This record gives sequence, C-alpha cells and structure tokens, in this order.
Amino acid sequence: MAKKNNNNEQEARKNLLRGSEEVKGEKIGGYDFDSGVDWKKLIESYKTTGFQATNLSRAMEIVRNMQKDKAFIYLGYTSNLVSSGLRDIFRFLAEKKMIDVIVTTAGGIEEDIMKAIGEKFDIGKFSADDVELYEKGENRVGNLFIKNESYCKFEDFMQQTLTKIYKKQKTWAVSEILKEIGLMLKDKDSILYQAAKNNVPIFCPGITDGSFGFHLYMFKQKNPDFIVDVVEDFKNILLSTSHDEKKGTICLGGGISKHHALLACLLNGGLDYAVYLTTSHESSGSMSGATTDEAKSWGKIKDDSDASTVIGDVTITFPLVIMAAFEELEKEGIIKE
Repeated sequence: MAKKNNNNEQEARKNLLRGSEEVKGEKIGGYDFDSGVDWKKLIESYKTTGFQATNLSRAMEIVRNMQKDKAFIYLGYTSNLVSSGLRDIFRFLAEKKMIDVIVTTAGGIEEDIMKAIGEKFDIGKFSADDVELYEKGENRVGNLFIKNESYCKFEDFMQQTLTKIYKKQKTWAVSEILKEIGLMLKDKDSILYQAAKNNVPIFCPGITDGSFGFHLYMFKQKNPDFIVDVVEDFKNILLSTSHDEKKGTICLGGGISKHHALLACLLNGGLDYAVYLTTSHESSGSMSGATTDEAKSWGKIKDDSDASTVIGDVTITFPLVIMAAFEELEKEGIIKE
C-alpha cells in the first residue's frame, strides 16, 4: 500500500511540476505610475498588460498598418454611436480622408442630420423611468435622451430636402442621395457633410429601417415615380474596391453595417486588415459577436490577415485606437494636420 501511495505521489509531482518550455512572446508588465503620468507610455503598456488591453494594442497597430499600407478602408458603425459623442470622430476621419467608405444604419443618418440642423441630445441615466420619459416625449438610447421635437424638425427638413432632390432627378442610389443631402448641409461637424465634401461614400443598406425610411415612403405616396434604389447601391459598394487592392475594415458594433462591409470585401477576395470593436460575445452566434477568426471561415478576412477583435465599450476603446493611430501617422507625415 505504501509503495502504491509512493507511486501516486511521484505521478502527482510529475504532473504538477513538469518542466516548462520557453514561450515565445512579450513578457507581462503594466504601467509604472511611480514614473509619473505619461499617456503615451500608458497606451504603449497595453501591449504587455494582457486580456483586452493587449487586443486593443493590436487594434491600434493594425489601424496604423492599414494607413501605412494605403489600404482601402471601410468604417462600419451602428446608429447609437452617432447618438453619442463618437459622431465627432467619424466626422474627423472623413475630413482627414483616413477612411474610404462608411457603412451605417438609418439611425446613423437621421441623428447626424438632426445634430447638423441644431438639435442637441442630452445625457441622462440608464436607470431612468422609461414610462415617465415616454409621457414627457423623451426617447432613451442607453443613457442618452432624444426629444420628440428633434424628430419633428427632422421631418420638416426631410420634406423640404426630398422635394429639392426630386426636382433634380427621380431615381437615386442610396449613397448618391446621402451625398446630395450632405452637400446641402451647412454643419462642418456633420458626418454627411464631410463625407460628401471629401468623396467618402456612405452606404446604408437598411435605409428604410427608421424615420428616414418612413419619410421616403410618405414622399413616394405623393410621387410614385420617385425611386431610391438599394440594389444599384449594392453594385456601387461591390465596385468600390477590387481583388487586387489592399482592403481594411474597422467595424464598430455589428448587425447590417458590419455585415454589409464584410460582404463587399468577401466578394472582392477578402480583407487584409480587420479591427472589430464590440460588446457582444461569439457565444451568441450573432453577427455582432462574430470574431475576426470566425470571418476567416467565410473568406471575409484572408487567412494571413492582420486582425484583432476587442470586447469592450466602443465609446471607450475607439477614441483610444484613433488617438494612438493618428499621433504616429501624423508624426510620420502620412496624415496631414
């Protein structure tokens, strides 16, 4: 019995204390606040911090590489991010020509226009009384509040704008009508305005899924020959790039804006660079949670691509990615101030 116990003990020791092979890679280390506060060094320390900080560091590097390689870049984002302060960063990217194509949802169009015509959204609380908000004519997006009056002013704008657009021509692809609206806006902080001025097409495959679509429908009832052609715009996004061109994407969130950008690239040989920033997890099986690795099984991303998926609040992660990328690219003269 003693001999058996002895053998068991030796086996246990062997399993627990087996020799280790040297693992290639960076050694773990965080930021040392004893050295004072240095934001650049703090961001650099993410690379060796581990977990999502390391994934975020990879995302920063990939966005820089996209620019240096002169890749054709698709930016995809959901409407709630335009409700938030990230609208200012999207506008900046279009103005600096750091992106080549935008793919978004109907809400992402509407709320940019609302802000462009002077509407202000408010910071509230996630825990607000939603029944009370409804009675007050307030609509909640997380902890952001949008007044019903903003939609009323948007309706006035759309009626006037669609009348002008209809007089110019009867049939429009979605990206063409969005460019036309952008040229009509006077707000230099508008995504549509800067995208139109800098020839960055905005694609919105789900254009009817929101207030924008409702106003298109109402206008068409009075003008049956008015056509907004989604299929024509599918051709436009497919022809926006080619198999031979280097391609990259920055996908914020998921859903139709993410999939439409990836589909265009799939049909053009797949992406060379990809950054996904999301709060969703792959366990849901959803497009929002699908990782860059999963995309390789579809051919959306090339098997040797430079790619990173970062799980975290996009309002926190995305500004850090752009800050880190822009600073280095500006120093190297790739992006002009």
